[in-house]
Amino acid sequence: MFTADRYDVAVIGAGHAGLEAALAAARLGCKTLLTTLSLDNLAMMPCNPSIGGPAKGHLVREVDALGGQMGIAADETCIQFRTLNTGKGPAVRALRAQADKKIYQAAMKRVCENVDGLDLKQLLIENILVDGNRIVGIVAETGEIFLASAVILASGTYLRGRIIIGESIFDGGPNGQRAAIKLSDSLRDLGIKLMRFKTGTPARVDSRTLDFSKMEIQRGDDPAQNFSFMTKTPPVNRVNCYLTYTNERTHEILRRNLHRAPMANGIIEGVGPRYCPSIESKIIRFPDKDRHQLFLEPEGLDTREFYVQGMSTSMPTDVQIEFLRTIPGLERAKIMRPGYAIEYDCIDPLQLKPTLEFKSIAGLFSAGQSNGTSGYEEAAAQGLIAGINAAAFVKQTEPLVLKRSEAYIGVLIDDLVTKGTNEPYRMMTSRAEYRLLLRQDNADLRLTPHAIRIGLACDERRRLFETKRDEIFTATRRLNDIKLTPSTDVNEKLRTLNLDAIRNAMPLAELLRRPNVTYADLQKIFDLPQISADAAAQVETAIFYEGYIRKQADLAAKVDRLEDKLIPEGVDYHAMQNLRVEAREKLSEIRPRSIGQASRISGVNPADISVLLVWLETLAKSKGDS
Repeated sequence: MFTADRYDVAVIGAGHAGLEAALAAARLGCKTLLTTLSLDNLAMMPCNPSIGGPAKGHLVREVDALGGQMGIAADETCIQFRTLNTGKGPAVRALRAQADKKIYQAAMKRVCENVDGLDLKQLLIENILVDGNRIVGIVAETGEIFLASAVILASGTYLRGRIIIGESIFDGGPNGQRAAIKLSDSLRDLGIKLMRFKTGTPARVDSRTLDFSKMEIQRGDDPAQNFSFMTKTPPVNRVNCYLTYTNERTHEILRRNLHRAPMANGIIEGVGPRYCPSIESKIIRFPDKDRHQLFLEPEGLDTREFYVQGMSTSMPTDVQIEFLRTIPGLERAKIMRPGYAIEYDCIDPLQLKPTLEFKSIAGLFSAGQSNGTSGYEEAAAQGLIAGINAAAFVKQTEPLVLKRSEAYIGVLIDDLVTKGTNEPYRMMTSRAEYRLLLRQDNADLRLTPHAIRIGLACDERRRLFETKRDEIFTATRRLNDIKLTPSTDVNEKLRTLNLDAIRNAMPLAELLRRPNVTYADLQKIFDLPQISADAAAQVETAIFYEGYIRKQADLAAKVDRLEDKLIPEGVDYHAMQNLRVEAREKLSEIRPRSIGQASRISGVNPADISVLLVWLETLAKSKGDS
C-alpha cells in the first residue's frame, strides 16, 4: 500500500448522494475526491427513469434552492414533465419528470469533470482509516491510500449487494455492477451497526413488442414547469407514457408461482420498502383487488427500453414473461432486462448526528441509501447536506442543520437520526407537519438565503432570488395598500371578472381570496405593475391561504423555540436521577442536538423534557454566576 494523495473531503460512491456531496464540498473550496466503481455509471438511475413526484419533487426543488445540481440536470435532460395532484391544494402539488437516463448521466459527469478542486477516480474502496475516533482516510483495492480530513459514505445499495432473480442469486450491485464486500467488514470493525435491506426493480421491455393502442396515453403538461429556479425557459415534452392494468389472469399466474418467489421461500432476508412493494407482495397484501395500475415509461430517446412502473419483482424470468403477457398491450412483450431484487447492507441512521456525521467517528459522514433510505431524491438531499457539513467540518465553521419547519430535507434527516427506520425510508408529504409552509413553489424563498450565506449560490442564483423576493414583497404590500370603495366604477370592473359587487371598503388583496381570481386578472383591470409568473403565483397563494399559513407559522415558531435550546455534547444523562430509566437510555443512545429533537424521541415523554429544561436553565445560571 502507498499514499497516493491527500484531500480535504473524500466521497465513496458517485450516485445521486455522492455527486451532490462532492460537488458541494468542492464548490465550497475543499480539495475533494469522488470515487466510483465505474466512471461510466456516474449518476446512474438503476430503477425508475424519473425524478420527482409527491414529496420527492419538493426535495428536488429544495436541493436546487440550496445550490445543488439535480434540478438543473433534470431540466436539461428530462423528456416529459407533469405536475401531479393539481386538483389538490398547493402543499401537495409536485413536479415529476421522465428522464433520459443516459443523457442525465452524461450531463452530471460533464459537470463533475469541470468543477475546480474535484478529482474523479474509478476505484473500489475497501477500507476506512481511523485514528482513535477521527477519520484519516480511505484505502482502495489497488492498495492506494487517500488521506482525508473528512470522508462521506455514499455507497448506495452496493454494500454486500446480492442480486436475486428467482432461484438465480449472485453478488453484485444494480445493473450488473460489482458489489462492495470488504467495505462492510471495515464498517463493522469500526463498531458501526449495519442493517440488511432489500429493494427491487421491474423488467424492462422492448417497445417494438408493445401495443400502445391498448393502453391509455399519458401526455406531459403544456406548458411544463421547471425543477430549477435557475432555468429560464420551459422544458419541452418529447415523449408520452402509457397506462395499463394487471387482471385476474395476471394474479392467478402470480398466485400459482408464489412458492418460487424469493420473498416467500426464505431466500430474501432483507426488509423491503413497504410503500413500493413488489407485484407478488401486492397480490398477497391486497387479495381482493382485481387489478393494479402499471405505467409504461420510456428510458430515453435513443433506446427501445420501457420501464414497467408498478411491477417490481424478483420472480424467475419464465414467470415474469408469463404474467407480463397477460397485460393489455404487453401480449407480445419481450423482456430486455428482467426484474430483480437486491439485498444490501446499510447503516442504522440513529448513529448519526443531524449533520449526518457519525457520533462515534469525527469527520465520517453518511448519505443516501447507505442511511436506509430509498429514492434518488432522498439520496441527493442527504448528499448535499453531507457535503456542506463535511466542508464545514474541515473549515471548522458552523454546520447546516435544517429544521422540520424549514424544509422537507429537515424532516427527512430528523426522521432518520431521531426515529431511525426499520425499512427503506421514503419521503412523503404526510411526514411533514408544516406542509403548507414547505411548498415546492417557495423552496427558494425558504432555502436560498442559506445557500447565499454558506457560499453555494452563484451570482445569477442570488440575483434571481432577490428579484423574485422583492417582487413578491412589493406586490403584496401594494395589494394591501390599495383600498377599494363601493362605486359604480369599481363594481363595473369586478363584473368584467364575473365577481360580485362589493358593499364595503376593502383592500385590493381581498379579491385574491375569492376562488379563481389571479394577480393577472387584477393587474389588467386595476393597472397594477406586471410581475413574473412565479412571483404572481407566490402572491396568490400567500394571500389566499394567509390564515392557514399564519396558523402553521405560529405553531412552527413555538416548536422552534425548543429547537433553539441546544444541549451540550457529552451530557451524562445517566446522572440525571429525575429522568426515567427508559429516557436516560434513549437520550444516551441518540444524543439529541436540541430539546426539540429530544421531544421527538420515542420513549421520551413530556415529563422528561421538563427535567431537561430545568437542567438547562440551571446550567445556564451556573455559567452566568461563574
